[in-house]
Amino acid sequence: MDAATHASLQAVTEALAHLADPEIPVISLRELGILRDVREGADGVPEVVITPTYSGCPAMGQIEDDIHAALSAAGLPGRVITQLSPAWTTDWMSEAAREKLRAYGIAPPQCGSHADTPAGVVKFSRHAVRHTAVPCPQCGSNNTTETSPFGSTACKALFKCLDCLEPFDYFKPY
Repeated sequence: MDAATHASLQAVTEALAHLADPEIPVISLRELGILRDVREGADGVPEVVITPTYSGCPAMGQIEDDIHAALSAAGLPGRVITQLSPAWTTDWMSEAAREKLRAYGIAPPQCGSHADTPAGVVKFSRHAVRHTAVPCPQCGSNNTTETSPFGSTACKALFKCLDCLEPFDYFKPY
């Protein structure tokens, strides 16, 4: 890669550095692992590679629009490529992202794996039983319970702390 191409890709990367997830505004797309790569396309145009957190994620359209707007504001060319394989996993989340989730009031995923069954989950037929405690992001207690497998978004479950009695979202491990 020549110096001009490297500088162009670096400029694209810097233009996207501030972009936050539309559903969790305290975490950047890079920290969450959605922004996979910035590379040179076959025709020389920079490509921004993104991967959804799960199939059918409704935020992907907004994320793509935000990327185009950031590139346009910086006067940079580029196109967005959605890459589905390998599938996104919570393993791609940075430690900074996990801490930001906790500080924002969302319990970060307790595990993640590229395997079919995440560590800490035992599958019985079509149902799964969670064996790992989900600490409350407000008080830190492990005395929590899942109240619904569906939280504010499909990638989260709703939990309640039985000590401080606060409800909270738990970012499901994938």
